[in-house]
Amino acid sequence: MIILRRSLFLLLMLLGITGPIIGHFTPEAAAQGRHLALISLDGDVNPISADYLGRAIDLASGDGAHLAVVLLNTPGGLLDSTREMVEAITASEVPVVVYVSPSGAQAASAGTFVAAAAHVAAMAPTTNIGAASPVGPSGEDLPDTLESKATQDAAAFIRSIAERRGRNGKALEETVLAAASYSASEALELDVIDLIADDLDDLLASLDGEVVELAGGSVVLETEGLAVREIGRNPVERFLDVISDPNIAFLLVSLGGLGLVVELWNPGLLVPGIAGVIAVGLGFVALGNLPVNWVGAALLVIGIALFVAELQAPGIGVFGIGGGVCFILGAFLLFGDSSPPGIGAPDVKVSAWVIGGVSVLLAASLVILVRLGVQFRRASYSTQTQRLVGRTGRATTPLEPQGSVQVESELWSAVSDSGEPIEEGVEVTVVGVEGVVLRVSEVSRPSGPGERE
Repeated sequence: MIILRRSLFLLLMLLGITGPIIGHFTPEAAAQGRHLALISLDGDVNPISADYLGRAIDLASGDGAHLAVVLLNTPGGLLDSTREMVEAITASEVPVVVYVSPSGAQAASAGTFVAAAAHVAAMAPTTNIGAASPVGPSGEDLPDTLESKATQDAAAFIRSIAERRGRNGKALEETVLAAASYSASEALELDVIDLIADDLDDLLASLDGEVVELAGGSVVLETEGLAVREIGRNPVERFLDVISDPNIAFLLVSLGGLGLVVELWNPGLLVPGIAGVIAVGLGFVALGNLPVNWVGAALLVIGIALFVAELQAPGIGVFGIGGGVCFILGAFLLFGDSSPPGIGAPDVKVSAWVIGGVSVLLAASLVILVRLGVQFRRASYSTQTQRLVGRTGRATTPLEPQGSVQVESELWSAVSDSGEPIEEGVEVTVVGVEGVVLRVSEVSRPSGPGERE
């Protein structure tokens, strides 16, 4: 157990310190000269992408970038993460240009807020923006009361962004209240965005000479001849992005739990225990970046605990069945309705095929471990009884030919080895063991004076 605790501690330390170190020593930190920082936001809006955007904007500011261009293509995401992104953009010390690109990309849902918050909002042809109505964590409709509150909150949020940037607040509000969506040309006509550009070169040419307002005053964009320096995700962010897939997070927690069950079943194996601690730790790190229903997560933990209880009392089956029910329910509820609403959040759930496959694996593993445990106990018990061969005891009842004897302060069922009766109180010797029954024979005593054999 000490080794397991140390492994978990080292894992948490690694996750806690590696990110900042890697982020500090990435090549972008050495950027010099006039340049723009290119940031790519492609995928769901979640805590990982929000942290990445905040880090990238800070890095661009620290490197003296003339401006930051965010290439945006997202189907939506979490409201809390959207607010973090908007806050990072509005607090930026360098101009931030959000460019919905390439053609065919979208700034849907949460992306609408991010684009509207930019100092300059641009779109490539054949892109769209909007449909920002709040929904549940898996894309489902919210209950009426919660939907009303979430919708009004999001509408007020996007109005405040529009007022700050001087955009068309009514048109942006409609993306929330009526799920309105606009093409690039419609968005430009409605004053939702500032310009349309075919590609990055066209964007930079259009931006040259534009004046943007920062907290510290007005800045004139001078984009001619700017070097382009990309700020990508660091290794930790890329790794977290991979494991934060709902199916992978579920697999890490469930298979890591199986490793811990195996370790608790047979302490000292170490490898299943250490691997289990690492997998469960990574699984909960991944869950922290997803809209988790923690009731579902608790059911997973309870299910695994019941599996352990089943191993301690094999053959009963109640704990195993209860653990299976809790585990399956927890898997289906892991990303349920208790999670906070998102803005057009993408579908977040565990695949039924993954749940089924893991459930079958856990059930098969439990059956195998129970059987091994029973066999181990039987073998251990047989070893303990075999040591009684040659020991002496006393018949506590007559053996005719079956009865009971006391050997080493324990009562045992016994049978006379010869088939001849043995009287109560007679001293006997154990000559063999058959299951839990001792075969005994009467201890022969030497003849005394005046006795005949």
